[in-house]
Amino acid sequence: MATKTAKTKKSNKITTELSKETYLFWYEKMLLMRKLEEKAAQYYIQQKIRGFLHLYNGQEAIVAGAVTATLSNDNMITAYRCHAHPIGKGLHPKYIMAELFGKVTGCSKGKGGSMHMFDASLHFYGGHGIVGGQIPLGAGLAFADKYKGNNNVTLCFMGDGAIRQGAFHETLNMAMNWKLPVIFIIENNNYAMGTSVERVSNVHDLYKLGYAYEMPSFPVDGMSCEAVHYAILEAAERARKGEGPTLLEIKTYRYKGHSMSDPRKYRTKEEEEKYIQEDPILKVMNTIRKNKFASDKELETIETRLDSEIQEAIQFAEESPFPAPEDLYNDVYVQNDYPYIKEF
Repeated sequence: MATKTAKTKKSNKITTELSKETYLFWYEKMLLMRKLEEKAAQYYIQQKIRGFLHLYNGQEAIVAGAVTATLSNDNMITAYRCHAHPIGKGLHPKYIMAELFGKVTGCSKGKGGSMHMFDASLHFYGGHGIVGGQIPLGAGLAFADKYKGNNNVTLCFMGDGAIRQGAFHETLNMAMNWKLPVIFIIENNNYAMGTSVERVSNVHDLYKLGYAYEMPSFPVDGMSCEAVHYAILEAAERARKGEGPTLLEIKTYRYKGHSMSDPRKYRTKEEEEKYIQEDPILKVMNTIRKNKFASDKELETIETRLDSEIQEAIQFAEESPFPAPEDLYNDVYVQNDYPYIKEF
């Protein structure tokens, strides 16, 4: 397993007032997420990345705003669209790219791939391929923190399609009953794969589903880092006070298809163009320019540095080895000499 010295952890401090540093942090993090995924798409086409690849392009403001509103030791867990979340938590992109390539130096040792990013040292607990499978796990993380008596909060992300799972409703009921310090975040990008919310739900404002459990529940503009930041900041404060969970429906949009194999024939070019005009990266860049937080030359320097970081990640992934055949039997159980594993 590779050394993790290249991680860049966010300081253990919550941003309460938005500043020049906040906007530059958002810009750099979101641009890094976008650049990594654009390269990942290219290498997927070249078949150097196999399996599924679900891109986060357009949704970056959710992770960026969440990170500045929480502490570095707060937990984060999500579904299979999971490349941006570990970047937000501070994982160097080379460990993500290596995982996408299936290399042993990846954050999941090359065994997880695109849908199963994981790094417990950063309090990032996946990356889960089962639709809605992470929702009860997120409540479990929050339960553990409450049991231990610490001050951590868990951010549990899910897509709008995952709320059709019964585990979503069971978990909301339990979390509210036990007042768990968890924030349930619906990343509503309008489509569960290729099916719109309107076609499958009588309730179009998904945050209202939390009302059934008397849970504080709110809609949030997911194309705005500011809106996400303040919504999660408020929810985290409630959780730390022992007031229990919050449900946030963060309304966003993915610029790509559900996965790389999705031609997006179920939506119009006009719809896509409307949301492209709301690109959160451009919004933050325009705010930086308007307030003169950085010059165009300084922004170009940031972009050049990120390009180098992505190139480093690609080289690292290319040069890293694949897992050895015997690695198949490692990390299956905590007990290394588990007697019921036999090699054939």
